[in-house]
Amino acid sequence: METSALASMMALPREGHLNAAFRMFAFLKLKHNAVMVFDPSEPKINESEFKKEDWSARPHGKCMEDIPHNSPEPLGTEYVMRAFVDSDRAGDTITRRSRTGLMIFLNSAPTYWFSKKQASCETSKFGSEFIAMKLCCEYIRGLRYKLRMMGIPIEKPTFIFGDNRSVLVNSSKPHSSLKKKSSSIAFHFVRERVAKDEWRVAYLNTNLNCADMATMSLPGGEKRALFTSYLLHYVYD
Repeated sequence: METSALASMMALPREGHLNAAFRMFAFLKLKHNAVMVFDPSEPKINESEFKKEDWSARPHGKCMEDIPHNSPEPLGTEYVMRAFVDSDRAGDTITRRSRTGLMIFLNSAPTYWFSKKQASCETSKFGSEFIAMKLCCEYIRGLRYKLRMMGIPIEKPTFIFGDNRSVLVNSSKPHSSLKKKSSSIAFHFVRERVAKDEWRVAYLNTNLNCADMATMSLPGGEKRALFTSYLLHYVYD
């Protein structure tokens, strides 16, 4: 993002505790003739962080991703799909429900972002983070199907970044187990598709997780400027 455009956006009034994502659109509304330019370049992914585990000994270890039988022949260049997911804990001061936030990127272009209060009240940080992971994975599954039906090749798994190590371990390690019934459906849904290699997960420091934009109000500073630059390659009049 150009420095002048970023500075203008950071100078907008902070009414209603708008988070960075809403402030971004407030800036574009103010600059009604502004143009967003997304970066289509392929990101650099350290695939060694997304280790493929051996699931053969687990109940769903021999399953494979369901490929639509009626999908057209894939043509062109494959996208690298990345997802960033996060959840606050009991962010709603009235109901104490948590908020799910996620960002989906195709190559370096943001294609979908989501910020919504969860439908149930989770008593632990782990529970709210796992519900957020499930919602993220459900959208990814639909997006992979949609891209295949458009004839876009999808061979690699989706790379999901999260900042809760407990959720990531329970999602990706075959020997992990979960006895909390309220989270077990999300637990098995995420793990089954990890076994199918539809997606893989890896840890990302919370200071680099841009999904924070969709779960909390970020104060002005380097962190908010960094996350905004993820969404807007640059803005010009």
